[in-house]
Amino acid sequence: MARTVAVRVTWATAAGLLRPSVHRIHRRTPGMRIAVMGAGSTGGYFGGMLARVGNDVALIARGAHLDAILKKGLRVVRDDEEFTVQCQASDDPSKIGPVDLALLCVKTYQNDVALPMMRRLVGPETTVLCLQNGIDSYRTAAKALGETAVLPGAAFIEASVLGPGAVRQTGSVVRIVMGEEDGIESQRCRAIRETLVQAGIPGEISSDIRASLWGKFLFIATMAGVTTMARATLAELMPQAHWRNVVLACLAEIDAVGRANGVNLPEDMVANTTSYIEEHLPDLQASMHTDLMAGRPLELEALNGAVVRAGRDAGVATPINDVIYAMLKSLENGS
Repeated sequence: MARTVAVRVTWATAAGLLRPSVHRIHRRTPGMRIAVMGAGSTGGYFGGMLARVGNDVALIARGAHLDAILKKGLRVVRDDEEFTVQCQASDDPSKIGPVDLALLCVKTYQNDVALPMMRRLVGPETTVLCLQNGIDSYRTAAKALGETAVLPGAAFIEASVLGPGAVRQTGSVVRIVMGEEDGIESQRCRAIRETLVQAGIPGEISSDIRASLWGKFLFIATMAGVTTMARATLAELMPQAHWRNVVLACLAEIDAVGRANGVNLPEDMVANTTSYIEEHLPDLQASMHTDLMAGRPLELEALNGAVVRAGRDAGVATPINDVIYAMLKSLENGS
């Protein structure tokens, strides 16, 4: 099936200016119908990239963001270009119907509302790729949407919402990692990876998705917890010896909890994560920190709360995360 897509693209010139152009891309649709549940920063970026190359993408959004997408399309800004795509968008998944692939990108605290709505997107052949934060978010999704439908995954990306109808991705690190719980490289994983790569999104299949999830979790729970507690970014905190010690202690604490729970983490996990933080400081901004400053709810239970619970289950002390959890608990529903 062939499909023509209108894409407005701008690119950086030598003078640092952005020049616009409209391209009509005639592509053969890869044959995968895709819905993005939660077209905010992460979901909006991936949805926009997938739509740009001709995939049949539907974005589930709401409010002013949805209105802007319907009127003007979704604007995606990257470091070296920006483009706008026109695609189906709605706040009602029943208007979309069953799809081949559904990306679950809403915040975990929205699951009670989002997952029942998402059932309208799931048919017998649908794969739900869970890209939520946390170490067991996919299990929550599986209980609501079906054990065989949900595929665990992790999104590695620095992204933000610029305003209604616009998202921005920054930095060089963008990829999606996915994998079956049994470690088998399944046909659906290969098909999803191919679709992602065709859209310019690096996709990886993990033979140990639990370790992959914990690897991201170690980083994101530390960054989110410490920066939200401190009301400051890692770029502001890491040069200060006392805060650097807190960050390193939090990384080590989560690493110990993971190993005590039988997770096969690399021996140099903490060292590698520390190096990553130091190399990418200007680009690192935890969404939980941003949410706190904006008075929005926090993903506290899926992040630092999960560390505390996993530590308790394994008999591992979690003093850093205990303090983070206690300090932020009263703010988790927004202010």
